[in-house]
Amino acid sequence: MAKQFAVIGLGVFGRNVALQLKLLGQEVLAIDMDEQLVNATAGEIETVVRADATDEGALRELHFDAVSCAVVAIGAESIEASILTTTLLRQIGVPQIVARSVNSLHARALRAVGAHVVVRPEEEMGARLARRLAQPNVLERIELGPDVELAEIESPTEFVDRSLVELEVRRKYAVSVVAVRRGDRILANLDSSERMRSGDTLVIIGAPQAIAKLASRA
Repeated sequence: MAKQFAVIGLGVFGRNVALQLKLLGQEVLAIDMDEQLVNATAGEIETVVRADATDEGALRELHFDAVSCAVVAIGAESIEASILTTTLLRQIGVPQIVARSVNSLHARALRAVGAHVVVRPEEEMGARLARRLAQPNVLERIELGPDVELAEIESPTEFVDRSLVELEVRRKYAVSVVAVRRGDRILANLDSSERMRSGDTLVIIGAPQAIAKLASRA
């Protein structure tokens, strides 16, 4: 069942969030004060409205009390507006508020007024790029916590024609292999006797340092 999302601020970040939510089959309400941004997004999103998100009356007229999640994507051009908007959304009772911050002080203020999740896309993208450059053999990664990641890495050449039992990956590298991508197939619930093949990709879980160590052998 589709959730009702609202995206406030249609700059590059906000517009991309709105479009991706639509592609994922969600209902999206997008608003911005800039008429040019509204017009540029019209036709791509179900409902695009020119409105002032710092006006409580406008938010209530747009039925924000029925929104499942609101993304406050207002950027550095108006930190005050992003804080006030987040405050109003919390007062209205939006169950999940995700707010974009531009620095650590802004992030603290957003949390103080009610944001459930605070993101810093430029900083996060910079960190991801740096790790991709430093560890090119880690194809994808998802942080599951401060000390645990789920990652996809190229299988080391030395793994070819050897089984997981023989490789003793958990003991030697302190990671667990949860699946293997082989061409267009995903092999889950692996038999310990399954032998690795050239071109396999391993889906592993473990500490970032352990993942980086294994990836360096690919």
